[in-house]
Amino acid sequence: MEYFVSLLDYIIHLDKYLKILVESMGMWTYIILFAVIFAETGLVVTPFLPGDSLLFAIGTLCGLNLLEISVIIPLLVVAANCGDALNYFIGRKLGPRLFNSESSRIFNKKHLTKTTKFYEKYGGKTIIIARFMPFVRTFAPFVAGIGKMSFNKFAMFSIAGGIFWISSLSLLGYFFGGLDIVKNNMSLVIVAIVIISILPGIVEYIKSKREPVTD
Repeated sequence: MEYFVSLLDYIIHLDKYLKILVESMGMWTYIILFAVIFAETGLVVTPFLPGDSLLFAIGTLCGLNLLEISVIIPLLVVAANCGDALNYFIGRKLGPRLFNSESSRIFNKKHLTKTTKFYEKYGGKTIIIARFMPFVRTFAPFVAGIGKMSFNKFAMFSIAGGIFWISSLSLLGYFFGGLDIVKNNMSLVIVAIVIISILPGIVEYIKSKREPVTD
């Protein structure tokens, strides 16, 4: 419970902790942020890392001239796309052998099944749509690899999605994070971003529960 409270505090006050990171680490902050985005998109064991809210907070700090927007966007686009590519090849090589447990919190068949259904519904567009959905964002490239989707096709959607995801949320923070109404309510803004991010997943879950069970 204490761990959950600490994690919740970190997420809600992400802008504060990120500012502390910039002030203490200086230019190394760029490397750390690259690693976080790379890990969140590239490693199936780290789907819990912040994504949308982190990008908005990063954009806000860029607006305060604590980070350079012309550096951070290309850097994180590279991180997101390299992460997706790694995840794709992990899925292609290891496949469903990793997801052989019903009880594992991370390597759980339910995660794989959920993302597979989402992928079947939206096709290649899943790679773009999933960028804005926690957990699905991490598992979508993995499932694409399992499904033997051609890498050229995957890369096309991945690059487009990565550019749109990183630039849109970073620029939102850059242009609107400095407004008084946003600065004075940053915690609420971050919570709103998190809720909006997970809302599609909640809707899909409710819809799946209402669907009749078939053999």
